[in-house]
Amino acid sequence: MDNQNTMFFKVEKEQVNGTKILLSAVYDALKEKGYNPISQLVGYILSGDPTYITSHNNARSLITRVERDEIVEELFQYYLEGIDQEKQAIQNKDR
Repeated sequence: MDNQNTMFFKVEKEQVNGTKILLSAVYDALKEKGYNPISQLVGYILSGDPTYITSHNNARSLITRVERDEIVEELFQYYLEGIDQEKQAIQNKDR
């Protein structure tokens, strides 16, 4: 592997939207059962163990329908787009 060149990774837009809907459903199920959704999702993403996710509302089955790297990509995209929007709002405010 050549460490001098950047590799490209692309996920189809439709797949990302499905991941967003799935994450929302799993998040809601974890909250309904009284879990800390962030901690449980991090545990799942790091370990791959679906028992971090409740079976309430079929959340465990849902989360295993998507690859963990797709979940990480969706989270990064959401987070970084939020940062970009904040920067733009600050720049527009300064004008």
